[in-house]
Amino acid sequence: MKLGFNLLLWTSHVTEAEWPIIEKLKATGFDGVEVPMFEGDVAHYEKLGRHLAALGLKSTGIGVMPGGGKNALSPDKAERAAALQHLKWLIDCTAAIGGDIAAGPFHQPLGEFSGQGPTADEIARCVEVHQAAADYAARHRITLAVEPLNRFECYFLNSAAQAASLVNKVGAPNYGYLYDTFHFNIEEDSITAVIPQTIGQISHVHISENNRGVPGAGHIDFQSVFNALKGAGYDGWMTIEAFGAALPGLAAATKIWRPLFSRYEDVYEKGYALMRAGWDQAK
Repeated sequence: MKLGFNLLLWTSHVTEAEWPIIEKLKATGFDGVEVPMFEGDVAHYEKLGRHLAALGLKSTGIGVMPGGGKNALSPDKAERAAALQHLKWLIDCTAAIGGDIAAGPFHQPLGEFSGQGPTADEIARCVEVHQAAADYAARHRITLAVEPLNRFECYFLNSAAQAASLVNKVGAPNYGYLYDTFHFNIEEDSITAVIPQTIGQISHVHISENNRGVPGAGHIDFQSVFNALKGAGYDGWMTIEAFGAALPGLAAATKIWRPLFSRYEDVYEKGYALMRAGWDQAK
C-alpha cells in the first residue's frame, strides 16, 4: 500500500513554489504525491521528477480531457485523434516525474452534457481512443486509471458498474478505473459493496471526504472503505484528494464556495493519520 496526496489542494500547475509543501508531505509520512497536469511541457515535469526522486518520493499524474477540439467521445475523427494526442502528452508527463499511474476523468470534457446518458457509439469511440492510449502507456510501464465522476460533473461515466464495463471493453492489462469516495458517495447505493464487485478493474483510489475537505471530518465511513479494499486484496495507491477556496479558478471548477478547513496542515496531517491507522486496523 502506498499513501499519496494530490497537490490540487494548492495548485493546478506545480512549480518550485510548491516544493516546500512537497517536502512537508514527505515529512508527514506520505509515500508520494499526485501531480496535476493541465499545462507545461515534458522538460518541466522532468525537473519536478528529479526533485521528487531526491526526496525519495514516488508519484502519480492526474489530468482531464480539456475539450476545445479534444474529446474522446466525439464523432469527429480528428477530434478523437487530438484527444489521443492529449492522453499521450499526459502519459509522457507522468513518465517524466517517474510516475506509475496516469489518472483522471479523461473520457469527456468536464461540465459538458448531451441531455442523455452515454450512447453505444460514444462508448465505442472512447474504447477506441483508450485502447490506443493504454498501448502507448504500456511502453512507459504506466497504468491508466479512468475516473468516474458524479452526474453533476459529467454524463458519460458515473458509476462503478459503468467504469468496470468500460475497463473490460478496453481490455488492456494496464487500464483500470479510479475509485473515488466523494463521487461514489453521491452515485452508489453502497460505496463499499462496489469494491469487491469491481476489484479486478480498480487501479487507483482517491480518499475524499463528502464535502472534499478534511478526510475524517465528514460523514464518510472510511474505515469500512479500508476494510473493503484490504479484504478484496487491493495493494495500490490510496491518495487524498481535497480542495480549498484559496485559488479562485480551481475553487470555481470544483465548486468550493466556502472555506472547508482553517489549516492546510489539518488536511494532510489528519488525512495521513486516518489512512495510516485505518489501513493498519483494516480486516
